[in-house]
Amino acid sequence: MDKFYFGGSIAAHQCEGAYDADGKGLGIMDLVTVGSAERPRKFHDGFQKGELYPSHYGIDFYHRYKEDIRLFAEAGFSALRISIDWSRIYPGGDDEIPNQKGLDHYRDVIEELKKNGIEPIVTLYHFELPVNIVTKYGSWENRKVIDLYLRFVRTVFTEYKDLVTYWATFNEMNHLDADMELSDFFTYMNTGLCYSKLENPKAVMAKCAYHMTLASSLAIRVGHEINPDFKIGCVFGLTPVYASTCNPMDSIEAQKMMDKDWFQIDAMCKGAFPAYKLKMYEKRGITLQMEPEDQQAFADSRLDWIGINYYASAVASEVKKESANFFGGQNNPYLKLSDWGWTIDPLGLRYVLTLIDRRYNLPVMITENGLGAYDKLEGDEIHDPYRIDYVRDHLDAIKTAITEDGVNCFGYLMWGPIDLISATTGEMSKRYGFIYVDQDDEGKGSLKRYKKDSFYWFKNYIEGWR
Repeated sequence: MDKFYFGGSIAAHQCEGAYDADGKGLGIMDLVTVGSAERPRKFHDGFQKGELYPSHYGIDFYHRYKEDIRLFAEAGFSALRISIDWSRIYPGGDDEIPNQKGLDHYRDVIEELKKNGIEPIVTLYHFELPVNIVTKYGSWENRKVIDLYLRFVRTVFTEYKDLVTYWATFNEMNHLDADMELSDFFTYMNTGLCYSKLENPKAVMAKCAYHMTLASSLAIRVGHEINPDFKIGCVFGLTPVYASTCNPMDSIEAQKMMDKDWFQIDAMCKGAFPAYKLKMYEKRGITLQMEPEDQQAFADSRLDWIGINYYASAVASEVKKESANFFGGQNNPYLKLSDWGWTIDPLGLRYVLTLIDRRYNLPVMITENGLGAYDKLEGDEIHDPYRIDYVRDHLDAIKTAITEDGVNCFGYLMWGPIDLISATTGEMSKRYGFIYVDQDDEGKGSLKRYKKDSFYWFKNYIEGWR
């Protein structure tokens, strides 16, 4: 891939709003409340009186996308990663016919991107599962959901086959490893199921992870049948883990923590679901329903590219301590922390890029990377030198990985190029963007957009990239 793309990534449930407009069905993130760093988000079976559900309003990107896309173009973006909400296309997930208004909306968004010289990169599943799939089928534990997902992706592939080249089948489904103690947060966002409420959670998550991995491979096959020129990838949230000391057992702990991120990528890049993971399942008494045709799907359909969401690194030790790191493990005393306690580690991005390159030898794109911070609007200005430092240091690490380590990285998409609802906390005050949105944590504000200092810096930086 000869071109290097600069831009950003957004997700429908965090920015669109209009959660019940134009025939959209209820999605799992429509039932998640606002939270904070101190107060976790709640996952409800239905709407509760007195609770606030941020996905219902987002930042109104659904109606303001033309204005926002013009701002992205002004900032010099050559790509934008969006997600297509399954519940906008098939409101119940299993409907007989798609919702035409949903298809028309995303066509308008994609065409607007193209008109502004921005390459659309489309994620097919970014925590946007129709609620009916959970209540009627039991979510991804049920193999039937693979067929429903494939009907959705076939519809979308066919609808936009002449407009979109780059696709991602899933976002961060690698946070479902049955060898880890999982949180309700990660399991709900991926499947609509809360880990703490399941009778046999490790077995359920193993089945969900397997079915999603198989669905991804089958989607690659479907996409290449519809348009052989499609470049189909999958996006993984990766956290490099360092050994706390030179004690060999610390290195073993670090290796074990990183193993959870590899097995699904292995399945989609090496032509088979990995035997080491099946042995682990067997050891835990977990049995998967594996059909003879599954192996052929893994053998036939491999990723064209790998997407990496990178925010922080972690440290592992043989001595078990209470986790101080959002992604597991411990925080690194050599690194600074963000306002939300995430380690800031640009060299970790170079490290993980090299690991992925050597292991899979595929093109890689940074599909998310960014700094959540408190920003202050002063008149019409937002001064955010901390964000400029963060993005510059990570881009410099990417450039080093390309020029010195030989990594085939073809793009950098920062997370949340415009302020949007935080997935982890549901807050608006956890801001990532180059563009400020006048809205508070209760959804109040004018929604006026303001360019931050980082907006102008980014435009200048990418002009001098090469």
